[in-house]
Amino acid sequence: MRTFGVEEELLIVDPATGFPLALAEALMARLNPGDVVGHADAGFSYELKLEQVETQTVPCLDHAGLLREIRRGRALADQAARAHGARVAALATSPFAPATHTTPKPRYATMEERYGVTVRDQLTCGLHVHTHVESPEEGVAVMDRVRDKLAVLIALSANSPFWNGAETGFESYRTQAWNRWPAAGPSMIFGSLPVYRRVVRRLLESGVLFDEGMVYFDARLCRNHPTVEIRVADVCLRAEDTALIAVLVRALVESASREWNDGVEPAPVPTVLLRMAAWQASNCGVTGQLLDFGSFRPAPARDVVEALVDYVAPVLDEQGELELARSGVERILEQGTGSQQQRRPFSDAGLAGVVDHAVRVTAAAGPEMAVRSNVPPAESYGRCNI
Repeated sequence: MRTFGVEEELLIVDPATGFPLALAEALMARLNPGDVVGHADAGFSYELKLEQVETQTVPCLDHAGLLREIRRGRALADQAARAHGARVAALATSPFAPATHTTPKPRYATMEERYGVTVRDQLTCGLHVHTHVESPEEGVAVMDRVRDKLAVLIALSANSPFWNGAETGFESYRTQAWNRWPAAGPSMIFGSLPVYRRVVRRLLESGVLFDEGMVYFDARLCRNHPTVEIRVADVCLRAEDTALIAVLVRALVESASREWNDGVEPAPVPTVLLRMAAWQASNCGVTGQLLDFGSFRPAPARDVVEALVDYVAPVLDEQGELELARSGVERILEQGTGSQQQRRPFSDAGLAGVVDHAVRVTAAAGPEMAVRSNVPPAESYGRCNI
């Protein structure tokens, strides 16, 4: 079984008003994972905005271990926030329209000068899933073979219906905001590692991007670790949904690798159709129709989501995760995505009620600080963020 891990970006919020607070520096001063038994390799990091903090799990081998890591990271971040009268919330966009503060690092300052309002408005929180690959060549082969299925993960993780104090009409508005970056979104079929490297080099030579960290493909090779990084998902309201998305991603990676080894070519889907599928998933979540990843024609969301599970079922079954995945998907379809769950308190308590509900769900499980990682500390999957 491949190791996998996740990065979650969380909002730092005022528990009374729901507004984001620029307290990342204060939180980071308290978040010393080396003090947590067995977790010198886990981590926390700054993000683009001081109103958010990123948690990073260690690599894990199974769903149960990953879920513990996710809950622990959330709990530790919330504990640090409480010390400053704040809380953390797993919301992919802030319901309010705050005046944000860019993290004072030279790289981010350069980005703000270069990209203007795109940076000033970019308070979004994503979920990035890392899955181990044996080589960069395998990683590119996997990217070529999962690209047509990633929009389904946008729908399942949708958790951003509000933006700048208003209902957006989208289930994942973060997807819309995020795709303003010049290299964000679905990529072409590369076919080989040399082509991938050549495309990245040409992007940098264009002068539009100023470093490789800005190659924000939906799926990319991580610069620092032997992983494929899948970056399409909203940060999920519930830790259980985060772990489910990660399980599905790992199964997709393994299925794609087997296809590569068996000589199965990637589906030749035009990139523009992938953009349509992502837009539809962002707009509708699991409440309407998605584009079927086989035909790219509209189909009921339930059918498309269940088809994804069926596609990776052989791998899930081998890994003992098939029933877990089916029940997790059914839970989202029946209980709603994070976006649907946000709308319920909004009808009674407005935007402040949305944030209050998110704070309580984010911190639903307490820290389990004595559980050790099941892989060596050298294999941390952190620091592949914005």
